[in-house]
Amino acid sequence: MSNARTRYIVGVDLGGTNIVVGAMPEDGSRQLAVRQAATQAELGAEAVVHRIATMVAEVIADVTASEKAREEDFLGVGVGAPGPLDRERGVVVVAPNLGWRDFPLRDSISVRTGLPVALDNDANCATIGEWWKGAAQGAKNVVGITIGTGIGGGIIMNGVLYHGSSDVAGEIGHTTIDSTGRYCRCGNYGCLEAYASGPAIALRAREALERDEVSMLRRMVDGRLDELTAATIYAAANAGDALALEVVRDTARFLGTGIGNLLNILNPDVVVITGGVTQAGEPLFEPLRAEVKRRAFRPAVDACRIVAGTLRSSAGMVGAVATFKQQRLGAV
Repeated sequence: MSNARTRYIVGVDLGGTNIVVGAMPEDGSRQLAVRQAATQAELGAEAVVHRIATMVAEVIADVTASEKAREEDFLGVGVGAPGPLDRERGVVVVAPNLGWRDFPLRDSISVRTGLPVALDNDANCATIGEWWKGAAQGAKNVVGITIGTGIGGGIIMNGVLYHGSSDVAGEIGHTTIDSTGRYCRCGNYGCLEAYASGPAIALRAREALERDEVSMLRRMVDGRLDELTAATIYAAANAGDALALEVVRDTARFLGTGIGNLLNILNPDVVVITGGVTQAGEPLFEPLRAEVKRRAFRPAVDACRIVAGTLRSSAGMVGAVATFKQQRLGAV
């Protein structure tokens, strides 16, 4: 009988709104001690790092107690962070939704936790998480799209995560779908993120309500339109509200345009969509698939499944664990 001890890796998914931290055994068989907290990016980068380090320590303490593990059984921390990164230096180059530029995130977390840290883009992590343990298992070529405060993406080609020449491959949210369209926080106009991210979905609904459109949405937020969220709109759409359904259909059209382009360029087996937008269900996915079918070449459409992620809020955390394995241990 083997006396080898189980080794663990902590995964951190840093988003513009929330931080998710959990641990997994090295084989990825279980999710342990998963917790979530508000990012509070407005407090500054060092405050966010302190929060992450505190959550990592809490996760390690929980797993140590529940699994009879030792602190030395923890190999390190994988981190998924938004924005273009310089992975070699462990730096977040720019993260518009956090307000960061050239921040040394990897080393800052390593110093605070006393553990080795691997860093990758949060959407890359969500994509590899769904490929490793979620809806894209077994696929060879995968495009992942994460929709939350922003829109990110990841690309797996022939079973390998593709980073490009300068670590910015997969920035799907900042592809242009309307050359003279809405302003995006990245500084461009007409980005997919400016139309189909969570805040953009809420903004489009709010604009319609300000034109005196009739909808249960107004009642759901007691007339406080600034409190509208994408989740509110999904709930109203699932209840049959006409305006909410229109907003969801428009979202599907915008996403379908972007995904159609990706099918023609990359010809993936699977497009997996993660994040809160999947709460909209078939009112989103049915018109989205129809829009893709209308815009992409038929062989590309026929070869591809467009699915919701199955890891829900933990895809980025699971992928961060896989990222640590890939960068530090040489395999997933």
